[in-house]
Amino acid sequence: MKSPRDVIIRPVVSEKSYAHLEQNTYTFLVAPDANKTEIKEAVQTIWNVRVERVNTMNRKGKVKRNTQRRTISTGRRADQKRAIVTLAEGDSIEIFELKGP
Repeated sequence: MKSPRDVIIRPVVSEKSYAHLEQNTYTFLVAPDANKTEIKEAVQTIWNVRVERVNTMNRKGKVKRNTQRRTISTGRRADQKRAIVTLAEGDSIEIFELKGP
């Protein structure tokens, strides 16, 4: 069995992920071989919250051009697996909370 910290790599910080906080939905970068059950159990264990739903997506890495040299070469960013986790009513994860002045 995998450790919960091996399943959840890091939270995704973007405009879109912050917009989903109002619906009590959080986005994480997860291990490529993790399934929905493992993700649910990992989030519940790490943050002591109740998870209602887990949606996953596999994102292909972008192809980027390197024009620094005379020969134009291309490289690829790494593929990512993301999990969108919906928590039960009343639960929240404090690492995402916006801190006011």
